[in-house]
Amino acid sequence: MTLPAAAARSSLAGVVAVWIAAAVVAVTIGIVAPDGWRAAWMPVGMAGCLVLAFVIQLVQGHADGFLQRVAASAVGALVVMGLIGLGLGLSSLFSG
Repeated sequence: MTLPAAAARSSLAGVVAVWIAAAVVAVTIGIVAPDGWRAAWMPVGMAGCLVLAFVIQLVQGHADGFLQRVAASAVGALVVMGLIGLGLGLSSLFSG
């Protein structure tokens, strides 16, 4: 007797969820943190996104491609936070 395989959840949804969380964290840091402390809080936000990536991928429960999904989540979050951080830096530079 064989058991039917469980329907695979979309692995892309977990990756994109981390990217969205990274954008929310970066914008929140940009709004809440003082100008001199934004750069110091960005790595803290990135660490939170990395932990979130591990949690989301572990909750999904399938091991195939685990490292690739975590890496895609982390690199995507880094790019998203980097671009938002660049925008925040340029806006504080030109705001005088």
